[in-house]
Amino acid sequence: MKIIVTGGVGFIGSHVVDIYIKEGHEVLVVDNLSSGRRENLNKAAKLEEIDIRDYDALKRVFEKFRPDIINHHAAQISVVYSMQNPKTDIDININGTLNLLELAGKFRVKKFIFASTGGALYGEPEYLPADEKHSILPLAPYGVDKEAAEHYLRIYSGVYNFNFIVLRYANVYGPRQDPFGEAGVVAIFTERMLENKECFIYGTGEQKRDFVFVYDVAKANLLALKYTPKKNTLPVFNIGTGETSSINTVFKTLAQLSSYSKEPVYRPPRKGEVFEISLNYEKAKKYLGWEPEYDLETGLKITVDWFKQRRRA
Repeated sequence: MKIIVTGGVGFIGSHVVDIYIKEGHEVLVVDNLSSGRRENLNKAAKLEEIDIRDYDALKRVFEKFRPDIINHHAAQISVVYSMQNPKTDIDININGTLNLLELAGKFRVKKFIFASTGGALYGEPEYLPADEKHSILPLAPYGVDKEAAEHYLRIYSGVYNFNFIVLRYANVYGPRQDPFGEAGVVAIFTERMLENKECFIYGTGEQKRDFVFVYDVAKANLLALKYTPKKNTLPVFNIGTGETSSINTVFKTLAQLSSYSKEPVYRPPRKGEVFEISLNYEKAKKYLGWEPEYDLETGLKITVDWFKQRRRA
C-alpha cells in the first residue's frame, strides 16, 4: 500500500516507517524537521519537508502521491510546552490534524491511523491500569488537543467513509528519542549520564509511568494496517504495558547501565503531569493481536547501547 507517515523522521514515526518498509509498503514521509532528524529517514522512503499546518503544500503531496493510508505522528508532544504555549499546541495538534483529515476525505484515503496519548488523556486515574472506557480528564492542553483530534477523526471518518484507528500511547522510549527536549525522561537521563552531567528529577521521583518500548509501538502500527473495525466497536486502543515504574527506579537502572555514579538533583514538580498512570492493553490484544514483547530492563539496555554507539559513530 501507499502510506503517508507524518513525523516520519521523528522518534516514533521513523520506527513506524522502518517496519512498513520492511513489510513491502511504499512510504512517503511528511516532516518539517522541527524535532525529527534527516538521519532517521529510511533509505527506501521519500521525504517531503512540509509543515502539516501548510494545507496547500500538503494538498500538492496528496495530488502527486495518492495515498491509501495516512499514519499521523507529527505533533507537538511536550506536556510542559503545551502548558506554556497552548495556542501553538492547538495550531499543530488540532489545526494540522484537520488539514490531514480534509485531504483524507477529498482524496478518498482508505484508513487513517492516529497517534494519540493515554498517559496525558485520562488525567489522574480513577483506577489502574486505565482502560479505554476510563473518564477523559486531561491535566494539560496537550491531552485536550489529542482528545479533540480524536473526535474530529471520528466525525470526518463518518462523513467521508474511511476507516480510522486511534492508538493511545503510554510513555514511549527507545533508540532515536530526542535527549535535548522537555519530554522523554529515558533519553534525557541517558544522554546526561553518558556526558557525566547532573540529572534532574521533578518532584519526589516516586511518580510512576507506564514505559512502553518503541519497537512494540511500531508493531502496533503495523497491526493497525491489517485491522478492520468491527461494527459498534470504537477503534481506540491503549498501547502500553499495564505496569508502572517510578522515575527513581528508571534513574537507578539507567545509572547502572551507564556506569553513572552521581545522585539525581530533585526539583519542584511540573504542572500538568499526572502522578501515576498505566494503561490496560487487553483491548489491543483482543482486536489487534498486540501485546508488549520487551520488558523495561531489556528496553533500557537496548536504548543505552544505542546512545553509546551513536556517540562512537
